[in-house]
Amino acid sequence: MESGLAELDLSLPFWEDYRPALQRLTGPGFPTADALSALLPAGLRSHGGRPVRFVPASSIPDVSYESHIFSTGQVSTRAENWHDLFNALVWSRFPRLKTAMNALHVTDQDGSRTSGRGRIRDALTLLDESGAIVVSTDRDSLDCVAHHDWGAVYTSGFSPAPGANKSRQLSIFLCGHALLEKFLRPYKSITAQVLLVAVDEAGSSSPREQLLDRLDHALADALMAGRLFKSPADLAPLPLMGIPGWWPPGDQDEAFYGDKDVFRPLGDRARPAPVFSLPL
Repeated sequence: MESGLAELDLSLPFWEDYRPALQRLTGPGFPTADALSALLPAGLRSHGGRPVRFVPASSIPDVSYESHIFSTGQVSTRAENWHDLFNALVWSRFPRLKTAMNALHVTDQDGSRTSGRGRIRDALTLLDESGAIVVSTDRDSLDCVAHHDWGAVYTSGFSPAPGANKSRQLSIFLCGHALLEKFLRPYKSITAQVLLVAVDEAGSSSPREQLLDRLDHALADALMAGRLFKSPADLAPLPLMGIPGWWPPGDQDEAFYGDKDVFRPLGDRARPAPVFSLPL
C-alpha cells in the first residue's frame, strides 16, 4: 500500500523542521516501527536508562504508556497510524525534551496522592499534543503573543516588514504531534499552545538546525530542574494560520484577521502566559 507521505506538500512552511525525516520515510508502504526508530539520535535513552525505540503496539501488553517508556524505552506505536507517526517525528527532533517530559509524567504520577492528573501533567500533555515553542531575543514581541496582540504578532513578529528591526522577529518550533496531524487537512482555526522563550543574541544567531538542537537541550534541562511551566495556563494560544504564508489558500487579508472566533482577544480576567528565559 502507499503510505500517503508522498502526497504531502512538503513545500508548505509548517513542515520545515520535519521535512528531512518525511523525505526519508517516503516510499511504498506506511513506515514501520523500525524505520521510525532509525530517525532517533544514536544513544538516546529514557531517564530510566533504557534505549528508546519504537515498538509495534501489538507486541506490547496493556501497560501504563509513560511508565513503560521510562522503564523499557519502548514507545508503543500503532501500525499505519498518522498520530503515532507524527509522535515519532517529534521524538526525532526533540529527543531530550521528550525523554524529560516522559520522566516528569512518571515522577508526578508516582508522587501523586490523588488518582487524578495534576496541573503539571496536564501542561505536559498539552505541550506534547498541541504544543509549539516560540523563541525571540525580544521580550516585548513575546509579550505580544501572551497578550493576544495579533496585529503586532503577525505584521512585525513572524514576518518583519522591510526595514523593520529583525531582532524582534519570532521563531516557532512545532512539537505537538496531534498538531502536526492537523496539517494533513489544514483549517483556519488550528491553534497551538505555545511556550514563550526569551533567548540571548548569541544563541538565536545560530543556524536553525543548531538552534533547534540547543533548544532541545536547554528545554529538557530547565524542565527537569523545575524552571518551566507549572500548569496549562503557562502556555499561550497562538492561531497558526495567521502566520504569514502558513494559510494554504493565501488570503490573509483584513477580513481574515478580523475573525474574532479565531483571533480572540485576551479575556478581561485572563492572565497572560509568562515568558521564560533560557540560556542557549
